Amino acid sequence: MIRLWPLGLALGIGALVLVFTKTAPREPALSPLAALGHEIFHDKSLSVSGQQSCASCHRAEFGHASAHGIEKGGPDMQATGLRNVPSIRYVSTRSALTFDKEGKALGGFFWDGRAASLQAQAMQPFLNLSEMANPDAASVVQKLSRSTYAARFSELNGSSIWQDPGRALTAMAEALAAYQREDRDLHRFDSRFDQVMQGRATFNAAEQRGWALFKDEDKGNCAACHTAEPGADGKPPLFTDNSYDNLGVPRHPALRRPQQAIDHDLGLCKNTSLPKDVPIATLCGAFKVPSLRNVAVRKAFFHNATMTDLREVIAFYATRDTDPKRWYGKGPVFNDLPVKYRGNVNRSEVPYGQKSGDQPRLSEQDIDDVLAFLQTLTDADLADLVAKRRSATAAANAEVRADRLAASPRAANTP
Repeated sequence: MIRLWPLGLALGIGALVLVFTKTAPREPALSPLAALGHEIFHDKSLSVSGQQSCASCHRAEFGHASAHGIEKGGPDMQATGLRNVPSIRYVSTRSALTFDKEGKALGGFFWDGRAASLQAQAMQPFLNLSEMANPDAASVVQKLSRSTYAARFSELNGSSIWQDPGRALTAMAEALAAYQREDRDLHRFDSRFDQVMQGRATFNAAEQRGWALFKDEDKGNCAACHTAEPGADGKPPLFTDNSYDNLGVPRHPALRRPQQAIDHDLGLCKNTSLPKDVPIATLCGAFKVPSLRNVAVRKAFFHNATMTDLREVIAFYATRDTDPKRWYGKGPVFNDLPVKYRGNVNRSEVPYGQKSGDQPRLSEQDIDDVLAFLQTLTDADLADLVAKRRSATAAANAEVRADRLAASPRAANTP
């Protein structure tokens, strides 16, 4: 920005000088449709309880993911969800679920890929009995018609929109999709990793080692699913190949429907839109591979939110097969799957495929280094949060690490 200042203020003469001052670049303005979507996203009045909006579960300070992992909702905010609330950052370019020539599932929205587009994804929470709990489209649209932005909704969609609840709900979802596509905070690409790739920063020693382990096909092999290459459009990597994997993660003991002693979540194979020629049984237990961008600010991990510490997640990958008692206790492994589907669990790709008692492919130092690298994937607006969390947890991690090697609290509390 250029400002003109009277030089006479300093020198007593009537001249002008040019003074260059830095100003932050202005964010591009949202389109009218996306601006409407922003208001809908933050509007709690669209839920039956009047206490829950999209933003209630997709919190900006946690990378637009949950503050808890599993959220409460429903008409009285007492219903408990059954899956970890995923981040909505970096999902706007995702496409509908498809299967490649090898039969590998790719794309789709939600953990099981059941929504085919941003619009379809945006509609479902409004009608989910464990979330915003509206019984039908008409109930949502009635609330929408009483909102402070109802006139703008009419301007964009025509006044007759209110007479057709189905069309109005679709229009509402299109506004939410536009917001997710246009809001820069939902696809910033300004993490330290991005800065390093652009030559504007460098990794420290631990981050550099972690980056190497992340790509090493004989060690971490994380990049096999969390791809670290730029996309076909030239954009920076999303750290997901948008595929599905069956990890055999431990059961979350608190996730139960009241009428069932054990409620297995089978993931992709319960998606009702799967092609008829797909061997559905082989997909049971598979869930979407999420992006690792902003993984260090998330509060819970995996589809069932069974873990709450990122270092523990990395350790699970490294020692699931070499130290199964640490994760499953004295009971059977892969205890969140029915016995008949446990053969679907990924045991062939590194870092898996070892036997109990073998040396893990990642050492304790390696795990620390991979963690250091993953923290570089944090968007700039969240970087301070990661730094504070890292400082607060470093001492605690050091104290419990030796105990974790001997016996995991998870194993001690698992039947």
